[in-house]
Amino acid sequence: MNEATIGTLSELNAAPRERVDVDVDINAITLEQPWEWLRKGWADLRRAPGFSLTYGAVFVAVSLLMTLGLLADGLFFIVPVLAAGFFLVAPMLGIGLYQISANLETGAPVHFCQAREAWRRNAVQLAAMALVLVFMMLVWMLAAILVFALFFDNPVPTWERFIPVVFLSGENNTFVLAGVLVGGVIAAFTFAISAVTVPMLMDRPAVDVMTAMRTSVAAVRRNWQPMGLWAVLIVLFVGLGILTWFIGLLVAMPLIGHGTWHAYRDLVARD
Repeated sequence: MNEATIGTLSELNAAPRERVDVDVDINAITLEQPWEWLRKGWADLRRAPGFSLTYGAVFVAVSLLMTLGLLADGLFFIVPVLAAGFFLVAPMLGIGLYQISANLETGAPVHFCQAREAWRRNAVQLAAMALVLVFMMLVWMLAAILVFALFFDNPVPTWERFIPVVFLSGENNTFVLAGVLVGGVIAAFTFAISAVTVPMLMDRPAVDVMTAMRTSVAAVRRNWQPMGLWAVLIVLFVGLGILTWFIGLLVAMPLIGHGTWHAYRDLVARD
């Protein structure tokens, strides 16, 4: 272990902590740490490019096929809703990337099907968290439909004119504002309960989903400024990936996935 690593661990151990559960403490972090998570995530991607980019390619392929299918059926207006909902379930989808980072951290061999390896370690609690995130996505979709029904009273434009008419024309400001407010509340709540929950469940098989979610909420509350920055960075990188017809997800998803593992490591005190 080099001096830099020893110094980092010493700083984390000396940092103020907030008690959440009999076995869980929360570390205090700074605004510099989210940038460090990106740096470490990029380092992990470079150390295991074949495995990491394979996960990214799966995200690209599935997202592109779903979008093309919706466009072919004339359901293009659902695409923005699903794209926004993607952020809500993404913490569960990155489980294989967390395991890659965990293996790189300990020097264990990296291989394909890392998600299955991570899932088996705490399958029941991870399944419960998956249901929670799917439920939040369904809440978001129902809320989006309700907002659309209440605040959008113009004819639905064609796909080519959808974004200019709905978002850029200035004729639907109330609809856009309502959508942003409702979506923001749901997204903030989901981020709080899931920021470190999945990495914690796969790393600590004895932890249950409620303890992991309480830990995540405490971590966000304790470090709301750096965690707010982390949420913005996630939206920025993944959002750019989506806007490039999902091609950017090839790198964005592994980068954020690996970074999330390091966020968990810095926020939750080691056993």
